[in-house]
Amino acid sequence: MLLALIILYVVTLLYLSIVERFRHYASLVGLQGWLLLAVALWSLRSIDWPELVFIVAETLVFKAIIVPVLLYNIIRRTGIDRVHAASVATFNQLLLSLAALLCSIVVTYYLADTQIDRVFFGVALYALLSGMLLIVNHKRIFSHLVGFLVIENGVFLFSMAIGVEMPYLINIAILLDILMSVLMLGLFAGKIGRRLHDFNSDSLTSLKD
Repeated sequence: MLLALIILYVVTLLYLSIVERFRHYASLVGLQGWLLLAVALWSLRSIDWPELVFIVAETLVFKAIIVPVLLYNIIRRTGIDRVHAASVATFNQLLLSLAALLCSIVVTYYLADTQIDRVFFGVALYALLSGMLLIVNHKRIFSHLVGFLVIENGVFLFSMAIGVEMPYLINIAILLDILMSVLMLGLFAGKIGRRLHDFNSDSLTSLKD
């Protein structure tokens, strides 16, 4: 069961590299939240109520519900749904994503030791690389935000890789950081998005004129 969840999560990362509409980004981010909740609950050998509340708050409430709702709200406010033409073609983006997956497998094979869960480590590394590819290969700020969220999911999986004891303070700090980023971008989209039209990183230079 756990392996099936991990494989499905990897498939969502591959799909993120080829989707062309932002609403699909939002749906995939929400799906990843549900998958991470299932993975966390399945992996924990023992769990107490405070830990359960924290996991549900981080994965289900935040990742699977709040973030997708905020992303859909940004899409509705800006009226932009299609991914900006990337500097790399869609097929090439898929090839880059597959190369990142292969790189993650190789690095995991050579670096991970007996104290680190190889599966979680490899998938976490792939999530980090996937988020970086989204940021580098796309111009629209929405894609950058999604890439940032994917990277944060990778950090969550890294915490699973080094042990099922959840580092509360680190994860809480990450949650607050991501939440504030999403809220600020939502405000940015609502107040300034109409002026930028394209809502891409290149358009930010027009704000100083």
